[in-house]
Amino acid sequence: MAEAKAIERPQGLLDLERFAATPLVREPFDHLIVPAFLRPEAMPRVAADFPAIEEGGSFPVASLRCGPAFEELLAEIQSRRTAEVLGEKFGLDLTDKPVMITVRGQSREKDGRVHTDSKSKLLTVLIYMNDAWDSSGGRLRLLRRPDDLEDFVAEVPPHQGTLLAFRCADNAWHGHKPFVGQRRSIQVNWMHHSSVAWREQARHRLSALAKRLFARHG
Repeated sequence: MAEAKAIERPQGLLDLERFAATPLVREPFDHLIVPAFLRPEAMPRVAADFPAIEEGGSFPVASLRCGPAFEELLAEIQSRRTAEVLGEKFGLDLTDKPVMITVRGQSREKDGRVHTDSKSKLLTVLIYMNDAWDSSGGRLRLLRRPDDLEDFVAEVPPHQGTLLAFRCADNAWHGHKPFVGQRRSIQVNWMHHSSVAWREQARHRLSALAKRLFARHG
């Protein structure tokens, strides 16, 4: 009898196998960092299709013009398989949870202040989309406490394709030294409830509109 052949999954833009093979770090809160989570061969076309953002702050993807490769990436991020792989790592069932995606293109002096993400969020994933990063600012730090930016367990340069994922918790403090200029990232949040996701996206849309109106008339 012929041996059964393994069914190969089509290779996507995201290296979910690399993610699954990366150990989860438990201290001081659940997190992991995965370089080249966005496959290097996919990076040029996704970067070329990254939406043009000239203002600071977070923008919901629905308010942005994205090229086809970027749209393909967004679809893969929101796929059931991605939810299953990420959820298994953190012991969460994300398959039926609403997803909120926002995008940043610029960093301001005030950005990076130490904070935790809201309790409405289950999991935060950041995917960075920048070339080699030489600045000491803009490198996200995972902190042991909220009052000392130097007391960190990990520092994440926002290099292209790098992923940071962490469980949203009361002690999930993070922040970075100031940086002003282009700093591109995608933030993905799996939320507890769809109503909260809708409200947060509406807030981001209003904020995005206000920033653009101010940029035009300021």
